[in-house]
Amino acid sequence: MRIDLKTAEAEAVFAELMRRTTDLTQPMQDIGELMVESTRQNFIEGSSPDGVPWAPKSQATLDAYAGRKETVSTKPLIGPSRTLSTTIFSQPNATSVAWGSAMIQAAVMQFGAEAGEFGATIGRDKNGREFMVSTPWGNIPARPFIGVGEEDETAIVATLEEWLEGADKPG
Repeated sequence: MRIDLKTAEAEAVFAELMRRTTDLTQPMQDIGELMVESTRQNFIEGSSPDGVPWAPKSQATLDAYAGRKETVSTKPLIGPSRTLSTTIFSQPNATSVAWGSAMIQAAVMQFGAEAGEFGATIGRDKNGREFMVSTPWGNIPARPFIGVGEEDETAIVATLEEWLEGADKPG
Protein backbone atom coordinates (compact mmCIF):
# COMPACT_ATOMS: atom_id res chain seq x y z
CA MET A 1 0.00 0.00 0.00
CA ARG A 2 1.29 3.44 -0.83
CA ILE A 3 0.24 6.63 0.96
CA ASP A 4 1.05 10.02 -0.51
CA LEU A 5 0.49 13.30 1.27
CA LYS A 6 -1.51 15.43 -1.09
CA THR A 7 -2.26 18.68 0.71
CA ALA A 8 -0.74 21.78 -0.81
CA GLU A 9 1.00 22.56 2.49
CA ALA A 10 2.63 19.12 2.74
CA GLU A 11 3.72 19.16 -0.90
CA ALA A 12 5.18 22.68 -0.60
CA VAL A 13 7.20 21.92 2.54
CA PHE A 14 8.44 18.61 1.14
CA ALA A 15 9.37 20.19 -2.22
CA GLU A 16 11.31 22.99 -0.50
CA LEU A 17 13.19 20.54 1.68
CA MET A 18 13.99 18.41 -1.37
CA ARG A 19 15.27 21.54 -3.14
CA ARG A 20 17.69 22.18 -0.28
CA THR A 21 18.91 18.63 0.23
CA THR A 22 18.75 15.34 -1.63
CA ASP A 23 19.06 13.05 1.39
CA LEU A 24 15.99 13.14 3.63
CA THR A 25 16.90 10.02 5.61
CA GLN A 26 16.90 11.82 8.97
CA PRO A 27 13.56 13.61 8.48
CA MET A 28 12.10 10.37 7.13
CA GLN A 29 13.38 8.58 10.24
CA ASP A 30 11.58 11.15 12.41
CA ILE A 31 8.38 10.74 10.38
CA GLY A 32 8.71 6.96 10.62
CA GLU A 33 8.93 7.20 14.41
CA LEU A 34 5.84 9.45 14.42
CA MET A 35 3.90 6.99 12.29
CA VAL A 36 4.95 3.94 14.33
CA GLU A 37 3.69 5.69 17.46
CA SER A 38 0.49 6.78 15.70
CA THR A 39 -0.12 3.23 14.49
CA ARG A 40 0.37 1.88 18.00
CA GLN A 41 -2.15 4.45 19.18
CA ASN A 42 -4.65 3.10 16.63
CA PHE A 43 -4.46 -0.26 18.43
CA ILE A 44 -5.05 1.40 21.79
CA GLU A 45 -8.04 3.34 20.47
CA GLY A 46 -9.35 0.49 18.32
CA SER A 47 -9.78 2.70 15.29
CA SER A 48 -8.43 3.52 11.85
CA PRO A 49 -6.01 6.41 11.28
CA ASP A 50 -9.08 8.53 10.44
CA GLY A 51 -10.71 7.65 13.78
CA VAL A 52 -13.28 5.18 12.42
CA PRO A 53 -13.87 2.47 15.07
CA TRP A 54 -12.93 -1.05 14.02
CA ALA A 55 -15.57 -3.76 13.75
CA PRO A 56 -15.73 -5.70 17.04
CA LYS A 57 -14.46 -9.24 17.34
CA SER A 58 -17.12 -11.70 16.34
CA GLN A 59 -18.64 -14.04 18.90
CA ALA A 60 -17.18 -16.95 16.90
CA THR A 61 -13.69 -15.52 17.37
CA LEU A 62 -14.22 -14.99 21.10
CA ASP A 63 -15.60 -18.54 21.37
CA ALA A 64 -12.55 -19.93 19.52
CA TYR A 65 -10.21 -18.26 22.04
CA ALA A 66 -12.32 -19.58 24.92
CA GLY A 67 -12.25 -23.08 23.42
CA ARG A 68 -8.45 -22.94 23.42
CA LYS A 69 -8.56 -21.63 27.00
CA GLU A 70 -6.79 -18.43 25.94
CA THR A 71 -7.50 -15.21 27.75
CA VAL A 72 -7.78 -12.46 25.18
CA SER A 73 -8.87 -8.86 25.00
CA THR A 74 -12.24 -8.21 23.43
CA LYS A 75 -10.63 -5.31 21.56
CA PRO A 76 -10.26 -5.93 17.82
CA LEU A 77 -6.77 -6.87 16.56
CA ILE A 78 -5.50 -7.62 20.06
CA GLY A 79 -4.76 -11.33 20.34
CA PRO A 80 -3.20 -13.27 23.20
CA SER A 81 0.37 -12.59 22.04
CA ARG A 82 -0.27 -8.95 21.04
CA THR A 83 2.32 -9.46 18.29
CA LEU A 84 0.59 -7.46 15.57
CA SER A 85 0.36 -4.34 17.72
CA THR A 86 3.91 -4.71 19.05
CA THR A 87 5.76 -5.40 15.79
CA ILE A 88 5.17 -2.10 14.01
CA PHE A 89 8.41 -0.77 12.52
CA SER A 90 9.58 1.93 10.11
CA GLN A 91 12.15 1.89 7.33
CA PRO A 92 13.35 5.33 6.19
CA ASN A 93 15.44 6.07 3.13
CA ALA A 94 16.65 9.21 1.35
CA THR A 95 13.24 10.21 -0.04
CA SER A 96 10.51 8.26 1.77
CA VAL A 97 9.59 6.13 4.73
CA ALA A 98 7.74 2.84 4.95
CA TRP A 99 6.11 1.53 8.10
CA GLY A 100 4.01 -1.44 8.99
CA SER A 101 4.22 -4.98 10.27
CA ALA A 102 5.84 -8.06 8.76
CA MET A 103 3.33 -10.32 10.55
CA ILE A 104 1.60 -12.75 8.19
CA GLN A 105 -1.86 -11.57 9.28
CA ALA A 106 -1.16 -7.83 8.86
CA ALA A 107 -2.56 -7.46 5.33
CA VAL A 108 -5.71 -9.42 6.16
CA MET A 109 -6.33 -7.27 9.21
CA GLN A 110 -5.70 -4.07 7.21
CA PHE A 111 -7.82 -4.97 4.16
CA GLY A 112 -10.11 -7.78 5.39
CA ALA A 113 -10.77 -11.13 3.70
CA GLU A 114 -13.74 -13.23 2.65
CA ALA A 115 -14.28 -16.73 4.01
CA GLY A 116 -12.29 -19.19 1.88
CA GLU A 117 -10.42 -16.43 0.03
CA PHE A 118 -7.13 -18.26 0.56
CA GLY A 119 -8.42 -21.76 -0.15
CA ALA A 120 -8.84 -24.52 2.37
CA THR A 121 -6.79 -26.86 4.54
CA ILE A 122 -7.54 -30.27 5.97
CA GLY A 123 -8.64 -30.34 9.58
CA ARG A 124 -9.43 -33.24 11.91
CA ASP A 125 -12.29 -33.62 14.31
CA LYS A 126 -12.01 -35.19 17.81
CA ASN A 127 -12.31 -38.66 16.30
CA GLY A 128 -9.52 -38.08 13.77
CA ARG A 129 -11.84 -37.72 10.77
CA GLU A 130 -10.63 -35.29 8.15
CA PHE A 131 -12.66 -32.33 6.95
CA MET A 132 -11.98 -29.22 4.88
CA VAL A 133 -11.54 -25.89 6.64
CA SER A 134 -11.84 -22.67 4.66
CA THR A 135 -9.01 -20.19 5.07
CA PRO A 136 -10.06 -17.94 6.62
CA TRP A 137 -12.96 -19.90 8.08
CA GLY A 138 -15.14 -16.77 8.29
CA ASN A 139 -15.32 -13.27 6.85
CA ILE A 140 -12.79 -10.90 8.38
CA PRO A 141 -13.74 -7.22 8.20
CA ALA A 142 -11.10 -4.68 7.22
CA ARG A 143 -9.67 -2.94 10.26
CA PRO A 144 -7.18 -0.42 8.83
CA PHE A 145 -4.40 0.33 11.28
CA ILE A 146 -1.80 1.72 8.84
CA GLY A 147 -2.42 5.10 7.25
CA VAL A 148 -2.20 8.84 7.67
CA GLY A 149 -5.01 10.66 9.47
CA GLU A 150 -5.44 14.42 9.69
CA GLU A 151 -3.48 14.67 12.94
CA ASP A 152 -0.71 12.56 11.42
CA GLU A 153 -0.44 14.83 8.40
CA THR A 154 -0.25 17.89 10.64
CA ALA A 155 2.56 16.24 12.63
CA ILE A 156 4.39 15.24 9.44
CA VAL A 157 4.22 18.79 8.06
CA ALA A 158 5.46 20.17 11.41
CA THR A 159 8.38 17.72 11.36
CA LEU A 160 9.33 18.70 7.82
CA GLU A 161 9.05 22.39 8.75
CA GLU A 162 11.43 21.85 11.68
CA TRP A 163 13.93 20.24 9.33
CA LEU A 164 13.43 23.10 6.87
CA GLU A 165 14.19 25.64 9.60
CA GLY A 166 17.32 23.67 10.49
CA ALA A 167 18.39 23.69 6.83
CA ASP A 168 18.47 27.50 6.99
CA LYS A 169 21.03 27.51 9.79
CA PRO A 170 24.73 27.23 9.07
CA GLY A 171 26.68 24.34 10.24
